[in-house]
Amino acid sequence: MQTFFEKENENIVSLLERIVNIDSGSYRKVGTDEVGKILTYEYQKLGFVADIHYVEKRGNNIVLKHKESKEPKVLLIGHIDTVFPEGTVAKRPFTIEGDYARGPGVFDMKASHVMTLYSLKYLISQNDDAYKNVVIIINTDEEIGSVASRQLIEETAKTVNHVLIMEPAAEGGKIVTGRKGGGKFFLKIYGKSAHSGVAPEKGASAIQELALKITKLHELTKLEGIHVNVGLVSGGTSVNTIAPFAEAGIDLRFETQEQGELAKSKILEICSYAETPNVRVEITGDITRPAWRGNDEQTQKLVELIQETATELGLTIDDTTSGGGSDGNFTGNLGIPTVDSLGPRGGNAHEESEFLILSSIAERGQLLVNVLDTLTRNKKVEEISI
Repeated sequence: MQTFFEKENENIVSLLERIVNIDSGSYRKVGTDEVGKILTYEYQKLGFVADIHYVEKRGNNIVLKHKESKEPKVLLIGHIDTVFPEGTVAKRPFTIEGDYARGPGVFDMKASHVMTLYSLKYLISQNDDAYKNVVIIINTDEEIGSVASRQLIEETAKTVNHVLIMEPAAEGGKIVTGRKGGGKFFLKIYGKSAHSGVAPEKGASAIQELALKITKLHELTKLEGIHVNVGLVSGGTSVNTIAPFAEAGIDLRFETQEQGELAKSKILEICSYAETPNVRVEITGDITRPAWRGNDEQTQKLVELIQETATELGLTIDDTTSGGGSDGNFTGNLGIPTVDSLGPRGGNAHEESEFLILSSIAERGQLLVNVLDTLTRNKKVEEISI
C-alpha cells in the first residue's frame, strides 16, 4: 500500500495543486462547482456515479456511489468550500517547500478529497469490496454552516451504519469525537442621518447603538461553556454624518444544547430593543449546528477500531474534542457512530499560513483504507453498528 501511494505521488500532488488553485470560497458558486466537477470526473473514472444536487446561489452538492454499490453502510463527508475571498489564489497560489504544501484550503480541506479519492482507487486496484460499501458527500457550504447541505447530509446518514468526517487531522494527528455547537446571527440597526457638525441633534446614530450591543453581546462569553463573537461590522455613510445604518455578524459557540439555547435567548433579548432614541433594531439568525459529544458506547467502539487499525500501521492516534463545528455535529446528533478528522495532518486552518504535511496524505490514506476494509469485512462491525 505504501508503494501504491509512492507511485501515485506525482498524480496526487498534481490534482491537489489543480483544485487548490481555484478560488472556491463558500459564496463563490463558480469556483466550488469547478472543484466539484474536477473531483466528480476523477471519481467517474473509477466507476463512481454522481448524483448532483443543484443549489442556486452556492456550489452544487454531490453524492457519489460506485456503480457496483448496492446498500453502502459507510458515509464519508468532506467540503470543498473555503473561507478565503476571490483573488486569494492569485496572491498566494499552491506552493511546495520540502514536505510542506501551502495555498488556500490546502489543509482545510482539499487534501482530504485527494487522499480519499486515492484511498478508494487503491481498494479498487486490490479488488477489495470496501469501495462498494462507501457513499461520499461533497459539500459546498460547510464553512458557512452547511445550510444548503444539511438535509442531504442527514437523510443520507440515516441510511448508513457509520460516518467518517474527512476534515483534516486535529493537532498532533488526533481524531475528533466531539465539537461545540454553533449559531449565526445578523444584526441590522436603522438610525437617522444628519450633519455631524451643523445639526447633530437631528440624527440618531446606528453605530452608537451597535457599539452598545457589541459590548453586551461579548459579555455573554462570561457564561459557562458559551462564546460570543461579533466578527463582522459595517455602517455609516461618511465621517461627518450621523450614521443612519449599521450591521454586524455574530458567531455563537457552546458546549451543550442547554447552553446554546440560553445564549440564543440572551442574544435575541439584547437585540430586541434600542437604547438610542429614534433607532430601530432587527435581528435574524439561529443555532445552525447542535453540540456533539461522541461519548456513547457505539462511537467509542468505532474509535477503538480506528485506533487498533492505526497501531497496525505503527501509528498512535488519540481522540479529542474541538471548538470548531463540522458536519459531524449533524450526524453525531442523529445517534449514528461518527468520527471526525480522519484527513491529513497540517495546521493553521483559515489563516494565510495554512499548511499541509504532504507525507501525511499517504499515512492517513493507508489508515482510511484499512478502516474501510475493517468496517466492511471485520466481525467487529456487528458490535458497533446501530
